[in-house]
Amino acid sequence: MTESTLLPKDKEPTLRVIPMPADANHTGDIFGGWIMSQVDLAGSVPAIRLARGRVATIAVNSFVFRQPVFVGDVVSFYAEVVKVGRTSITVDVEVYSQRRPEKELCVKVTEATLTYVAVDDNRKPRVVYAPPG
Repeated sequence: MTESTLLPKDKEPTLRVIPMPADANHTGDIFGGWIMSQVDLAGSVPAIRLARGRVATIAVNSFVFRQPVFVGDVVSFYAEVVKVGRTSITVDVEVYSQRRPEKELCVKVTEATLTYVAVDDNRKPRVVYAPPG
């Protein structure tokens, strides 16, 4: 039995997408690689904002698939910066699927932590700008 949850009320999703049949295997389960690429995109959004420019993914620190994602689910990605280093930014991403709209079932499907590095135009690491304040 899948345990239903609610979307986080205190933050906006960084990314929201509906996976299509081309993103799934023959049984309708969305490929893990598709989810991983979407998590990387979602995680890069706050990293780019904080770095005020280009970033590159340097590590997938953790990645846990908790539940499958299905064709037609509304998948919401919530990304939050959890650590800032001299050139690096670590981001936590939580992923929720809303399925069966007639029953409003929502499940947490994935959680991940990724690290990005701020890079210059030559793709060399650069110092992350300190936030104002």
